[in-house]
Amino acid sequence: MLYVLPETAGDLIVVQATDTLTAKDYQDIFIPMVEEKVEAHQKVRVLLYLDHGFTGFEAAALWEDAKFGMAHRNDFIRLAVVGDADWINWLAKIGDLIVSGETRHFTGSQFLQALHWIDGSDEI
Repeated sequence: MLYVLPETAGDLIVVQATDTLTAKDYQDIFIPMVEEKVEAHQKVRVLLYLDHGFTGFEAAALWEDAKFGMAHRNDFIRLAVVGDADWINWLAKIGDLIVSGETRHFTGSQFLQALHWIDGSDEI
């Protein structure tokens, strides 16, 4: 499940994933939001918070993510992936290969640091 957090404004998208991230989450929430913000701002900054209840991705969600990432690879200024699982660092590294903007992994306790970094107000 995907939730849009209140920090979302302008070209900044902040979302929280919990339980299982589904293809429907991408199709109904994430993709339309990114496309709307890209149309308005040309490029976006995204913070994806994978909370302690996050259990993973549906296979169809991974496919949606890959298709979306390739189609919009030049639309990101920065992408922050926040979460504590060991594999999240790997996910951020893959994101860094796909998107042209900067990508970083932050632990769950570094959520505010990630928010400052994504906003460009804290060059870590």
